[in-house]
Amino acid sequence: MTAPNATTVLITVTGPDKPGVTSVLFAALTRHGVEVLDVEQVVIRGRLVLGVLVAAGHDPEGLQEAVEQAMATVGMQVDVEVGADSAARARLASSHVLVVLGRPVTARSFTEVARRLAALGANIDAIRRVADYPVTGLELLVSAADDGVAADAELRSAMAEVSARIQVDIAVERAGLARRAKRLVVFDVDSTLVQGEVIEMLAAHAGFEREVREITEAAMRGELDFTESLHRRVALLTGLPAGVLDEVAETLELMPGARTTIRTLRRLGFRCGVVSGGFTQIVQRLADELGLDFCAANELEVRDGRLTGRVVGEVVDRPGKAVALRRFAAEHGVPLAQCVAVGDGANDIDMLSAAGLGVAFNAKPALREVADAALSYPFLDAVLFLLGVTRAEVEAADAADGLRPERV
Repeated sequence: MTAPNATTVLITVTGPDKPGVTSVLFAALTRHGVEVLDVEQVVIRGRLVLGVLVAAGHDPEGLQEAVEQAMATVGMQVDVEVGADSAARARLASSHVLVVLGRPVTARSFTEVARRLAALGANIDAIRRVADYPVTGLELLVSAADDGVAADAELRSAMAEVSARIQVDIAVERAGLARRAKRLVVFDVDSTLVQGEVIEMLAAHAGFEREVREITEAAMRGELDFTESLHRRVALLTGLPAGVLDEVAETLELMPGARTTIRTLRRLGFRCGVVSGGFTQIVQRLADELGLDFCAANELEVRDGRLTGRVVGEVVDRPGKAVALRRFAAEHGVPLAQCVAVGDGANDIDMLSAAGLGVAFNAKPALREVADAALSYPFLDAVLFLLGVTRAEVEAADAADGLRPERV
């Protein structure tokens, strides 16, 4: 316990980062028998900022002189504030985490974020960079003025407005253990895990690509019931040779960052899988290639080597996607609050709403409105940054496994 008559002293050391700075400072503090109350350190582009709050039982002025002399021996600047307010160290933990993603994040755009937070009475407790590629990512620990449901909604609404206005992505999440406890991630496939829409690729072989695209776009905007749109599109594939399914599967292109995302999540112990309104004959091959844990999709009926224009079994539609997520979460013993769902269309609304974290990926407005976070750049590994994983950590893990970074 801090002595009742002790004087608090805040020591702030700045200068080029080098070995030995911390040990020299704490050696000086040891000689004065101080109690360490708080320590924070950050290194920005090789520049060190080290802050130490101590309680000095006697001779704080002598402590100041000793610290200044010690830091001079290692070429560092130091500011010593005797009688610093120690109440600030008792602040509560941050209530929210904001991840700001841009290409680039300009000073002007960050100013808009900071101003809006200040207007809400929210304090930025800490900032760190989580990514420099393929987007710049900054993670902000924020303490909201109020911590109720209404205040939480106000913060999310305000950041959504700022995001749309300054053209950067701003994800708002509750801070704490829940953010670190995610254990299962489910991805949509078309335009999320892979580029493009599989059914349009199949329709191109049947000569109905334009017609199918128009129906798909209406369904993704939420203007057309997905089940109805699925049956209408599949009907246009009637008579197509089943071999076309293999041809299309072989031409699929993963979304940039997809392999990195899956590989990193699996390193962290996540269960990963896909829930798709597409077709099992294609999606299962993709799941096998990526080593995914589960897969749900629609089954195209094939007779005599040709598509009949129908699907068989239960349709994986908008409600069906949420049902599949719940089933896979239960099978792996993962609470829904610890699940993440990533998708791009209106048929993903129920699935994203059921998950603890719903991420709209280059999504239509109908999905962005209900998602917890929205990503506007075509790089799937940005999902990792929302989970608190940094680009440096990803590349270090890849290097340890002898893998080269996936740069596009």
